[in-house]
Amino acid sequence: MSDDKTDAAVQSARAPGDIRVGIIEDQRDIRESLAVLINGTSGFRCTESFRSMEDALKQLHQAPPDIMLVDIGLPGMSGIEGIRILKERHPKMLLLMLTVYDDDDRIFEALCAGACGYLLKKTSPARLLECLKEATAGGAPMSPEVAHRVISLFRQIRPPEKADHTLTPHEVRLLKLLVEGHNYKTAAEELGVSYNTISFHMRHIYEKLQVHSKSEAVAKALRDRIIR
Repeated sequence: MSDDKTDAAVQSARAPGDIRVGIIEDQRDIRESLAVLINGTSGFRCTESFRSMEDALKQLHQAPPDIMLVDIGLPGMSGIEGIRILKERHPKMLLLMLTVYDDDDRIFEALCAGACGYLLKKTSPARLLECLKEATAGGAPMSPEVAHRVISLFRQIRPPEKADHTLTPHEVRLLKLLVEGHNYKTAAEELGVSYNTISFHMRHIYEKLQVHSKSEAVAKALRDRIIR
């Protein structure tokens, strides 16, 4: 296979229920190590591996992975620029940042662009796999340092007057559970409804808040004081 798209070690025969993972990373050793880790772990399968965002946008068409690990410092288009486009083209695909950058601006921009979480490259292999599972279950995994910065950012932002965005009481209750750290599965258990019911209500919440991900919804709920 050409290095322009997928590394030779990426694809392997795995079970249909595996979490399908893609990688956008310009450093070949990191890209290949991630592919080996993913393909060598039961329950995961690396289906795509790209060395630039341009390659990913050009070659990723139908049947995208469940979740894409995205670097920020890529040659050409940055990871943050790219995930905005990927989110529009593949709204169901999760985008998890994996980068060396831990500054406030990049963290905030990535989450607002549609990233479902933000991990630093020093994250251990075991923790990285846990985060992939957490993200696909509806969570928003972050490295501890990043989570601390996100909390600090929210404290610095002066919230406007409370806005409800015409959310129903049930939608506000669901949004509050997400702010408290629940994922779709645990929120469904808490409310005594099915996972599909939660997904249905979340689509309406996303539309009303004009966001595209759980992390964006949580951020807007706190910023607009929908949840206190």
